[in-house]
Amino acid sequence: MLSLQRRFRLAALLALIVLGEVVVLAINRWRCPLTPIAARYTDDRRANFDIYLPEWLARYNKEIFGPLYLAGVVFLAMRWFEAAT
Repeated sequence: MLSLQRRFRLAALLALIVLGEVVVLAINRWRCPLTPIAARYTDDRRANFDIYLPEWLARYNKEIFGPLYLAGVVFLAMRWFEAAT
């Protein structure tokens, strides 16, 4: 929505924040660094034991939200470039 509203700097800032989260996940071998802390409080190890998502979505969240994030960044870049020309 921010790209459609031509609020490119804010959209880019938010995209960079998400990119920071991706870097943290990559450094931790695609696991949230808080998962071991949550694991101390339960024996449950289902995909959604540490996140409030349905199990199917928790299991595939990187595969679902990763492409959506990339599509959003590409859309932002296209709109920003279009507005600059």
